[in-house]
Amino acid sequence: MAKGRVTIDEVICKGCGLCVSVCPKNVLALSTTKINPAGYNPAEMVGEDCIACTSCAKMCPDCAITVEKLD
Repeated sequence: MAKGRVTIDEVICKGCGLCVSVCPKNVLALSTTKINPAGYNPAEMVGEDCIACTSCAKMCPDCAITVEKLD
């Protein structure tokens, strides 16, 4: 069961993949179907095992990620 929910601002995300590389649970991936207005494939949550560690949000150079802890 997920302990956190990741929200990614797809308009701001430049698809650098840094968040994907630091996620210990591999719940993030770069989209293969979405392209944002800047022409990038944004990151998206693809798994249900988020532990709300906030590593992805800390790594994001554009502050495009927020992590919500769930009860």
